[in-house]
Amino acid sequence: MSDLPRKIDIQEEGPREGFQFEKGPISTRRKIELIDSLSDTGLREIQVGSYVNPKRVPGWADVEDVVAGIHRKPDVRYTVLWLNERGLQRALAAEGVFLKGSITTAASETFMKLNQNRGFEDNMKVQHNQVALYKQHGIKYFRGSMMAAFGCNFEGDVPISRVLEQTEVVHRIADENGVELDILSLADTMAWATPESIKRVVGAVRERWPDLRITLHLHDTRGLGCANAYAGLEMGVDSFDSSVAGLGGCPFAGHKGAAGNICTEDLAFMCAEMGIDTGIDLERLLEAARLAEDIVGHDLPGKVKWGGSLDALRAKLH
Repeated sequence: MSDLPRKIDIQEEGPREGFQFEKGPISTRRKIELIDSLSDTGLREIQVGSYVNPKRVPGWADVEDVVAGIHRKPDVRYTVLWLNERGLQRALAAEGVFLKGSITTAASETFMKLNQNRGFEDNMKVQHNQVALYKQHGIKYFRGSMMAAFGCNFEGDVPISRVLEQTEVVHRIADENGVELDILSLADTMAWATPESIKRVVGAVRERWPDLRITLHLHDTRGLGCANAYAGLEMGVDSFDSSVAGLGGCPFAGHKGAAGNICTEDLAFMCAEMGIDTGIDLERLLEAARLAEDIVGHDLPGKVKWGGSLDALRAKLH
């Protein structure tokens, strides 16, 4: 077990994940309102939209208008998602977004076919082409991304050997194209992870690639999001994706109530109480979380947004 990190990076994905998952229409103005609120919290990276097929993801049919309407802060990186060349071309046309080249795979071929409509062999060809395209357009940040790294609702438990095999594939694609991975994302896409499996998988990847930085993308469907993040912290993981108020979910996960990423304010609160620096103003983040709940018009799973921070309570008691 590694020493706990003194500081972590949090990549906020609530706007992108949440507005693609919500059933009801949400206005462009309110989407921008939430993103602008998050920009004032100390978060350094916010994923603000998806350049995807509006027929499949109608919640992001207005992505160009949202991205254009954000009031940008100079110390915040605004990132976007795309799944194909058409999406990338749309993202390239936007101003003021930080583009990440992603070499994407999954530990479950069945899920990959459902989510991206291709198997492992076809995916390798697609990823080689994607990297070439990224290089052509001057994209220099490369993130390896593995979906379903801890288990799959369609295939069951994922063997660690397959996680290592697919991580090797990601490295090979990067090496053959002359690029380096800045980070590897291990995603618990369908909420199979437990603290013990987090330690096993992260430990196995670290043993094989000790210098590779890992980020965790944790879903909270079974209520283990913070417990799994804590296990990651114990393994020295210093980067996490999260979602304000617990917005979002995976529309292709194959089960009801597919909760979104681990809740940003709950993670930030836990880290604050552990003495781990996130750079976040928790009170402002709690305001953004309550705003998110108002925007979607229903309860969201985050707890600290209503329980409040202990620092605020401590201040009242003294």
